[in-house]
Amino acid sequence: MPSTQIRRSPAKRVLAFSGLLAGAALAFHMTEAQAADAPAALYRQHCATCHGPDRLGATGPALLPENLARLRKDEAVAVVRDGRTATQMPPFAAALAESDIAALVSWIFTPVVPAPSWSEADIRASRIAHVDPAALPAKPVFDADPMNLFLVVETGDHHVSVLDGDKLERIHRFQSRHALHGGPKFTADGRYVFFASRDGWITKYDLWNFKVVTEIRAGINTRNVAVSPDGKHVAVANYLPHTLVLLDGELNLLKSIPVTDRDGKGSSRVSAVYEATPRNSFVAALKDVPELWEISYDPSAEEIPTGLVHDYQYREGAFVRGYLNPRRTPLTDPLDDFFFTQDYSTVLGASREGAGQVVNLDARRKIASLALDGMPHLGSGITWDWRGRRVMASTNLKAAEVTVIDLKDWSVVKRIPTRGPGFFLRSHENSRYAFVDSMMSREAKNTLQVIDKNTLEIVRELKAAPGQTLAHIEFTRDGRYALASLWEMDGALIVYDAKTLEEVKRIPMKKPVGKYNVWNKITREEGTSH
Repeated sequence: MPSTQIRRSPAKRVLAFSGLLAGAALAFHMTEAQAADAPAALYRQHCATCHGPDRLGATGPALLPENLARLRKDEAVAVVRDGRTATQMPPFAAALAESDIAALVSWIFTPVVPAPSWSEADIRASRIAHVDPAALPAKPVFDADPMNLFLVVETGDHHVSVLDGDKLERIHRFQSRHALHGGPKFTADGRYVFFASRDGWITKYDLWNFKVVTEIRAGINTRNVAVSPDGKHVAVANYLPHTLVLLDGELNLLKSIPVTDRDGKGSSRVSAVYEATPRNSFVAALKDVPELWEISYDPSAEEIPTGLVHDYQYREGAFVRGYLNPRRTPLTDPLDDFFFTQDYSTVLGASREGAGQVVNLDARRKIASLALDGMPHLGSGITWDWRGRRVMASTNLKAAEVTVIDLKDWSVVKRIPTRGPGFFLRSHENSRYAFVDSMMSREAKNTLQVIDKNTLEIVRELKAAPGQTLAHIEFTRDGRYALASLWEMDGALIVYDAKTLEEVKRIPMKKPVGKYNVWNKITREEGTSH
């Protein structure tokens, strides 16, 4: 039987061809939509259980661009593919193709729209009471000097080591939250220490008993934490959301302050918050708004005017309570970070663009400019007496120099050339030397340079192997030894004799970053940052 040939008119053939094109186009768009959702589907299948369905974190950290800023995409790919040692992060090489891993990593580096929020109710609900501090002994469970302990943050496997500063030996090690940041803060007796993680968790730790006491999540992307000497007030600086969170000493929420300008129009991230002991206050730098905030934790603090005041004596105007409310100092430029003079009356600050300002906290105004270049890291500044003058010195994140500033007239005394841009500068009142790294330099990140504080000259270089990172000095309580971080996965603390500058010993560590001596921190020792 002959086959039947279907004949169509030219018009019908055109319509049929158009239908094929439309179907192909629909199929293409469906594929495109499916491709766009593929990374999200992979996330829901493989990641949401630990990192939260909304990427805000759960047992694992939040996966947002703000939290991943210090992690390069190729490093993130390696973590997803190979897992992370000594954590609950498993390898996914057997479950996901390289292309899927790359797509997933690119997706978690994209912003969440609308931006996630973290309310006061969320903060309160997150609080975890691990132990009752009243049930713990009120004395150390170890024999070491509790004022000469070091806490060493090991980012390689998210642990903290406790060192005996006299014997220079580890006496304890415990797991921390993911990506601690901003340095631990101690109570005046040295018993309690508070940590902040990048993803907003604040941890109160009993250093005398080696116990986590309480935790609370104060934000989604957090910069640092500050604590009053009596441990009764805690301040938390957040990038996300734009809040300054105030807690009591047991990590109960006191208030969360939305960070906006005076008119309530401009919103800002909080770059950093520090405690100013002589002033009974916290001082906060705002990254996006040209204001400096001071928040008193003294219940009897003077009231704050909120607008024009006709007569202060007769209280003709609007006021709010001075306790736990921001007192604003208007500035010409935002401050990304700052340094306190030793009496805490004055702040030296700079923006990321290098605009330096001197701000008097009593007059609440800028009183001078600083001749700074590059990107000064004033938060790591130190002070000492030099030729009858009090000077301050700071590293620079872009320029290869240490800048020395006269604290009387704010002039630049000297710019000391270094091997490369550095992050940390450290010394001790009993040491003639200051140590500076060049960790922002690809070629010189393995080099510590030693500055003679009398001559303002570099007198020695201490080196690790090429390609390694050597940074962040901290001294023992008496200034006899200086400890440096060999910032590698199989790294170490390298102990130097602070007089001879010779290596004394190495203590193995997993990518040690900051190390903090209890005494130097609580006494605001001139050679360490506050």
